[in-house]
Parts: sequence; C-alpha cells; structure tokens
Amino acid sequence: MSEAAGRRVTASDVAREAGVSRATVGFVMSTTRRQSISTSTQERVFEAARRLGYRPNGTAQALATGRSRIVLLVLPGWPVNFGFRAYLDEASQVLHEAGYSLVTYAHSLVTYTHQPTGAARPLWESLNPEIVIGMAPFSPDDLASMHSCGIRRIFPDPAGRDPLDLSMLVSVGPRLQVSHLQQQGFLTMVYAAFDEPNERSLVEARHRAARDQAESFGLPPLHLRFIDDREGSASRAVRDWHAAGVTGVVAFNDEVAAAVVGAAIRQGIQVPGELAVIGHDDAPIGRLFVPALSTVHFDATALGRAFANFALAQLEDRPPAPWHTPTSATLVRRESTQPTTNGTDRRCTQAGPPASAD
Repeated sequence: MSEAAGRRVTASDVAREAGVSRATVGFVMSTTRRQSISTSTQERVFEAARRLGYRPNGTAQALATGRSRIVLLVLPGWPVNFGFRAYLDEASQVLHEAGYSLVTYAHSLVTYTHQPTGAARPLWESLNPEIVIGMAPFSPDDLASMHSCGIRRIFPDPAGRDPLDLSMLVSVGPRLQVSHLQQQGFLTMVYAAFDEPNERSLVEARHRAARDQAESFGLPPLHLRFIDDREGSASRAVRDWHAAGVTGVVAFNDEVAAAVVGAAIRQGIQVPGELAVIGHDDAPIGRLFVPALSTVHFDATALGRAFANFALAQLEDRPPAPWHTPTSATLVRRESTQPTTNGTDRRCTQAGPPASAD
C-alpha cells in the first residue's frame, strides 16, 4: 500500500530514500524524459519507489505534463460478454504497456447535453482524455461538448476522414451466417434475438446486415422476431416458423440459438433436417449443446490489439495499420446446420464477408 507512517507516500519520500532531488524523481517517474538522467540514478529511484510502495499521482502528472494519457472508449450500452471482455482486456494491456489507460464508458441513447439539470455530465468532461473513440458517430451536441473540453482526437472522425471502419465488426458475422445457411440449402430464414433493451441497437445492426445479405442472394425477406425467457416464447416462435415454411434461423448469439434449438427439439422438429440454426460469438455453450451449435467466431484478442494500435497511431500522429486486417471471422460448422460424422468442428476462415456477399 502506498503509505508511509500512516500517510500516502510522496515523491519527496522517494527523493529522500534515493538521495536525489524531488525534481529528479519527477523526471524519472514521468513517461516524458526531459532531462538526461543516468541509468544508475534511474535504477536507484525506481528501487526506492518499489520499497516504499510509491505510486505517482495521475492527476498531478497530467497537470505537469498537460497530458492525461487516457483513451476513452464510448460504448453504446451493449452487453459485455466473454468475447468482448477478452477484447477489452487485450486493448487495455497493449495501451498500458505504451503508458496509457483505457477507460470505457457506456453511452446513453439520449444526447448528454439534453439531459435534465443535475444529471451526470459526460465522462469526457471530467477525465479530459487524449482521444475519444466511439462505436458509432457522435451527435453534434456531444461533439460540441468534447470540443469545449479541448478534445481534438475524436473517432469516428466528424470530418469523414476516419479510417476506422467499426461497421465491419458488426456486419461480417451476420453475413457469414446467412451465406452459410444459403449454401446449405436453407433458403427461407428468420432472424431471432432476445428482447433485451441494452442489446436492441446491436440486434438491429446485425439484423440489417443479415437482411441485406439475404436480399443480395434474392432470398425472401429476413424478418426479425424477438423471443424472451418466458416459458413458451421460443416454442411459439418455432411453431409459427415451422408452419410458415421457415427452414433456417439466424440467431443474434449462441444463447438465442440454444433457446431455438431446444424449443424445436421439444416439439419433435428435427435440427437441422427441418430447421437449421446458426449462432454468433462462439460461446462455450455452443460446443457443449446437443446438437452442437454452428456459429461465428471472432479473434477478440486480435481485435483488441488492433484497436489499441489504432488508438496509439492516432496519439502518436502516425499512419494506422489497415483496420480490415483483424476483422477475419471464422465460420464454425457444427451439427445444428449440417450433420457431422464425429461431432468435431469444421472451421472456415473468412477475411471479412465472403466473396458471394458482394
């Protein structure tokens, strides 16, 4: 714990312990080297800081250097599942190694500047991040708020010069789902999702991508149907689909796919013989379920690393690596869309949408 004699350890304590000046401690502990400090002195300061449990004061460092070294990622309230946690963990680690901190912020569906008097102000007004990155364009009022705080690095770029195409991360999975069912001969499809308020915007975005892909193949309209965890909800949906001649279900995620498959089996509907179901996200339940669920897998670690490298490129004013590189998705073929002889996975990697999607 960063305390000495019942109080917080300061840079002055480290200076006395290392036998150097307070200014020297500041130069050594800062990520910005403004003086030539010998290696032996640096090592002495770091060792003294370690012994005392000293941690630099982030606020003081920001005031001294004029930099917060904070990357603010604004999220649209989407659920943080196990894949997204891996994405954030990798991004945080890469940024940490470069001397930055990643802060995530759940974005309200209302514009911040229109919130009632007394409501919490947007986090960027308190943190003064060096860059703000969102998963969707910001409103004019939010942009004005950021500009008033002196924030100049904002993505998506309001001027339209943004090379960060986050839409691919939403569309590539649904396109693979529809393409796979079409290739397997399941041509009358529906899109299924749980009716969860915090997932609604992501559900709508994925459904649009799946619907557009079906339309590009000349397939019947791919309608969205919400189900929930109430007893009978999934069963009613499956019964309606079966009566209407639906042969394929594009599920928002693997949990939805499991609910649909379970409901079909309880009604004696063969999966995939009469109804094929494909999930999304490659959650552990997909491998454990019987029949095992076909799904779409993303390398969340690679995506998180690519996001962090993009942010660092912007912070360091250098060209970013092409963002499309890590959007490769893997179609995991399992029993819910095509019977297998041994129950093993069959994987097909696609870098972005398949060729037939264009």
